[in-house]
Amino acid sequence: MIKYKNKICCIFIYGSFYRTAIYQNMGRELGCDFYLGNKISGEIKELDFRKLYGFKNHLTNIWLFGRYYWQKGAVPLIFKQYKKYIITGDPSCVSNWVLLVFARILNKKTYLWTHGWYGKESFMQKYIKKAYFGFSHHIFLYGEYAKELMIRNGFSPMKLSCIYNSLDYDLQVYLRSRLSPSKTFPNHFNNDNYNIIFIGRLTDSKKIYLLIRALAHLSAIGFKTNLTLIGNGEALEYLKRLSNECMLERNIWFYGECYDEVILSQLIYDADLCVSPGNVGLTAIHSMVYGTPVITHNDFRYQMPEFEAIQDGITGTFFENGSYISLSEKIRKWFSNSFDRNWIREKCFEIVDTRYNPHNQMNILRNKLLE
Repeated sequence: MIKYKNKICCIFIYGSFYRTAIYQNMGRELGCDFYLGNKISGEIKELDFRKLYGFKNHLTNIWLFGRYYWQKGAVPLIFKQYKKYIITGDPSCVSNWVLLVFARILNKKTYLWTHGWYGKESFMQKYIKKAYFGFSHHIFLYGEYAKELMIRNGFSPMKLSCIYNSLDYDLQVYLRSRLSPSKTFPNHFNNDNYNIIFIGRLTDSKKIYLLIRALAHLSAIGFKTNLTLIGNGEALEYLKRLSNECMLERNIWFYGECYDEVILSQLIYDADLCVSPGNVGLTAIHSMVYGTPVITHNDFRYQMPEFEAIQDGITGTFFENGSYISLSEKIRKWFSNSFDRNWIREKCFEIVDTRYNPHNQMNILRNKLLE
């Protein structure tokens, strides 16, 4: 049910499937109309726009050069009846620059939804971002790390809100309430080792090879673990060869792709630890919503915003980026500590239940959009 008279125009590069829940809530509760880009580089699943309340049209993403692109059909939207616009906060979208300028001229408000600062920006990248973000009325960021960096770079804290990120939280919490430990891993591996899990595309950027080498190092000193890789990708065959070379073929389960949340919920819940050796992203939230802690690398300049969900020593920990020796030591120490598994579960639940869910995101959006 729409509660607000004036509709809000949302212009995004793409309708990612994982954002279905938050977009549905925005459409129903905030009166948002959605104009979504028709394609994006990479293999990101698209939401079913036919089921999205408020969906108006697809925009044609046209790549110009490098990572710069134009959204055909976006600029005319600034002349429609909308007073407020939520826009993808990517300076690489040239049409968004035009939208921001016209919004200033027409006295309309724009809100950028963005990663913001990473901490690895060059002088020129900082200059461009300051100019781009400066046109907007307000900026929604994925995390506190980016907010702190932007404040250091001259942005007013009043212009910045952390909106975090979310998955299909309500479904996941429902499934979580019905979970109990199963024998899936002991039955598959025929042992009682600790079980590590990874969920996501098996790509070079995820650096799964570091995890396999870390487990081989642990195996050599008599510390045995199992690993389940849920996903597919171009690195699959290499990782299979590497597991054979490291004599871990009996301890690594190449589960394959799975989009069935009922199956995924049980696998994640049963795992003792999730490890993402490259950037972690929403894998951290997917893992923690079912109570499983996460290890990822410590170079936050090259992380995704969801690394902030990891509270060191509580909901996971960090290893030295690029070092399988450091990773192996962090895994060994994690399992050597006398953690109460139920306490860890509750702490993982807590971080998702308080921050990384669409209900918290909606509260933040309401507070700012109704000012």
